[in-house]
Amino acid sequence: MTTPHATSDLLTIANRGQAIASTNYFDSRLAKAGYFFLSWNAGAGRLLVPDTQKPQLRDMKTAEYVVVSFGPWIEAGAIPAVEVLFEDHTDRPYSLILSPGQYDRTLSESDVGSGFHVAVWTRGGEKQRLPGRLRKVQQVPCLEPWPGN
Repeated sequence: MTTPHATSDLLTIANRGQAIASTNYFDSRLAKAGYFFLSWNAGAGRLLVPDTQKPQLRDMKTAEYVVVSFGPWIEAGAIPAVEVLFEDHTDRPYSLILSPGQYDRTLSESDVGSGFHVAVWTRGGEKQRLPGRLRKVQQVPCLEPWPGN
């Protein structure tokens, strides 16, 4: 998938702690183009899944936890990017690379490790919640399992 271009769409997310009370994301140009969006609030990453990508939920369901890696995406000109890897202990876990415009912020290096959750959201609400682990990497894609697992 190519990098999304900035649009005039202003995404809004009303939070209820880690939950999403409301959002205009699912009707945005970003979602209509099939782009995922990662939002952080209250110690949780919320991966918003556009309607066209809902079949991907099957591949996410097998994961035990999610590894969120941040670093430069060399193949896309070394832009800052986030890899979201659904670790299921197979040789080909489901993963996404999100470019700027597909996440609202990155966590800092002081947040590296674990201690948060990643929730998968569709227009119909939260579909899955998994433990999350965060790391800084030399480049994405990384696709490496969490050390020790």
